[in-house]
Amino acid sequence: MKLIPFLGFKGQAHEAMAFYAQALGGKVTAEMQYRDMPPSDGSPGCSEMPPETLDHVAHSQLEVGTAVLMAADGPGEEGGGSTTINVDVDTPEEAERVFAALAEGGVVHMPMAETFWAHRWGMLQDRYGKPWMVNCMKTP
Repeated sequence: MKLIPFLGFKGQAHEAMAFYAQALGGKVTAEMQYRDMPPSDGSPGCSEMPPETLDHVAHSQLEVGTAVLMAADGPGEEGGGSTTINVDVDTPEEAERVFAALAEGGVVHMPMAETFWAHRWGMLQDRYGKPWMVNCMKTP
């Protein structure tokens, strides 16, 4: 299991991740805009996004040695400018277990489901008000 900080921005994710890469001596290894996301998997895609946000970052990944930092621009006012803990696990079963445990007494924002990037992915706020994402990634 890996715990990966996930930073939310309001339109500055691209610039911020480039800055962090330079400052930390790392490299942005992945970046996708909302306009490039398939709209049919239940995640925000082109048809659900306001036109002015289609060029915002849906996912960015910075690697420095073995450390990983992820970021995105929130699809709207809610979700931007926050920090989320991303849990990356090896199996869909472990993703389901971890998600259910963290969600107990909390609020599920995106139920666990398969997406184009993950066998399982979901978002929640735990009983203490902290935001989490649980991922079981597909091989790119």
